[in-house]
Amino acid sequence: MNKTAFHTIDEYIATFPEDVQQKLAALRRTIRAAAPQAQEVINYQIPTYQLYGNLVHFAAYKKHIGFYGSSEAAEEFRDELSRFMTGKGTLQFPLNEPLPLKLIAKIVRFRAKENRALRPTAGTVPTRGRARIVKD
Repeated sequence: MNKTAFHTIDEYIATFPEDVQQKLAALRRTIRAAAPQAQEVINYQIPTYQLYGNLVHFAAYKKHIGFYGSSEAAEEFRDELSRFMTGKGTLQFPLNEPLPLKLIAKIVRFRAKENRALRPTAGTVPTRGRARIVKD
């Protein structure tokens, strides 16, 4: 990967070999289908999806694709993810294996539900887990 400042996910994906591009494109389609309201951005120079805050990120490396969600999602799907987990909320999908796209879709939907629950509403300030009433 070049040390370029990316402006779009298309630019990011285009820097990889064709086989990796295909995996990244499939991952992108899966995320977009699972959270169609999410906004695509580049954050930390990697593809990021935002929905009331950061939803998920992904990045390609020499031997794997890193997928970054939340520690809560990792805990929720712990059994299904055990062979991919490398850290708190961090997953590594080997490039020499098929991506677990159905599982990724479940994680993205879970994260979208988490973020919607935390989104601020009129007269509230977001806090982890619930909204707090703000008195004027």
